[in-house]
Amino acid sequence: MDEKSFKLDIVAPDRILYKGRVYSFSAPGEVGAFQVLHNHAPIISSLVPGEIKFTDEQRNTAYYAVSGGFVEVRDNRVLALVDAAEKAGDIDVERARKSRERALERIKSRKTEIDFERARRSLERANNRLQVAQRIHEDAVIS
Repeated sequence: MDEKSFKLDIVAPDRILYKGRVYSFSAPGEVGAFQVLHNHAPIISSLVPGEIKFTDEQRNTAYYAVSGGFVEVRDNRVLALVDAAEKAGDIDVERARKSRERALERIKSRKTEIDFERARRSLERANNRLQVAQRIHEDAVIS
């Protein structure tokens, strides 16, 4: 155990997504993205759709698309309770593209029976999933 690492748990309602020690953790907070390193001050933050990124003890970087949730940072431990999350490599890109297309069609239709806020959130989640999925290809080019 490296003295500059800290404990991270990422938990969704249906499963534990990650449990281990990391060197850094970044998340999309309600008032802006933030990063946590060893000995970070205690905070609690709500999460918005975006990307969670962390670097583990083997210096591997992982990316997750999250749809929202909460994070607590305290005593060199981060607990991320997420509504839903997908690891970048597990994202079904075609499904995300179709979801984005459906949301765009709903928004453009201007039909009064369409719940535009729901369609906007669906578009935001689909775009986020596509952006995080792209990380796998970016890292492959860099390596």
